[in-house]
Amino acid sequence: MAKKASSIYFTASGKVFPDKAEVLGVKYEKVQDLRYGTNPNQGAAFYRPVKDSPAGAVIGRMEILKTGKGGLSQTNLEDIHHALGIVKYFETHACAVMKHLNPSGAAVQFAGEPQVEVYRKARDCDSRAAFGSVVAFNTPVAVETAEEIMSTIVEGVVAPGYEPEAVEAFGDFERFKRNRHIRVIKVSGLDKLPRFEGDDTYGVKEIKVLGDGTLVVAEPFLTSIRGPGDLKPARTENKSGELIETGNKPTPDQARDLLFAWYVNFNVRSNAVVIAREGRTLAVGTGQQDRVGAVEQAIAKTESYSGADSLKGGVLSSDGFFPFRDSIDICHQAGIKAVIQPGGSLRDWEVIEACNEHGIAMVFTGERCFSHH
Repeated sequence: MAKKASSIYFTASGKVFPDKAEVLGVKYEKVQDLRYGTNPNQGAAFYRPVKDSPAGAVIGRMEILKTGKGGLSQTNLEDIHHALGIVKYFETHACAVMKHLNPSGAAVQFAGEPQVEVYRKARDCDSRAAFGSVVAFNTPVAVETAEEIMSTIVEGVVAPGYEPEAVEAFGDFERFKRNRHIRVIKVSGLDKLPRFEGDDTYGVKEIKVLGDGTLVVAEPFLTSIRGPGDLKPARTENKSGELIETGNKPTPDQARDLLFAWYVNFNVRSNAVVIAREGRTLAVGTGQQDRVGAVEQAIAKTESYSGADSLKGGVLSSDGFFPFRDSIDICHQAGIKAVIQPGGSLRDWEVIEACNEHGIAMVFTGERCFSHH
């Protein structure tokens, strides 16, 4: 018996997905059937390990305070995953606004800003894309932040806690009629999620299922960049075998923004570029097939939403190396003054020379952070 068009979750034998599953020796239990998978004609279900690890209990044991219309979809869960993958790196207020597995904007506290201002910065990086987004925080949500969230259409919000008045605001449909179906989710143990090389991953693997049922299993991404001290000036040998190094070093403020942009880049679809200034993304260039295209896209977004002047003194993060100097020339024309990238191109010397010509500081990470989710 085929599935009924009116219900994508059921077949003649009952639920589409079993209550128990096992993958690579790990036993899973079904948490719930989802509203749908990637598309409404795809059924989906959410599972968690039967045996929790400290990290596995974050999303797997989340508390849904408000379900919204029809509960969660696969995309909601994936947005939660990637948004938490950004905010977990910060100790002060941080916010990621996620839309279809890419951040439309992210921000971290700057100069003692309240949480609500951090949220506004993240949302307004690309307010059009933020419509219908999932918003994540690394600190409990204050009532002022909740009221600001409810002023526009948001699919869901996830945080380690909420002020009682914030929970009331999320349900106050007399005041906030446009956002009746918001989903409100509480998670705990965000600090248990692995971040840096050497952190315990509790045996978690990244798994991709190919069209014929075969699997690709990989280790999760962990960064070696823990702080500004790990940002090394770009250096290499030129064609003549002479050592060449960037002449400009990032200022402390630039180093802070470079680190912020690098962490955001982990959850941007490759090829990815993040432009940031003063603890906020100015734009995110995502999913491009060439590096210079990602740079051009991010700059064009910034000019469209914040104006060309906002780029002056900004920083840029690239998840892969620059094969040629063309991207650096474009950065100079836009006014970007510091760049973070993995290094490793055969023409690193040419890229460094371009930075020195334009007075741009550049640091190498020695690691790539591609994300092909």
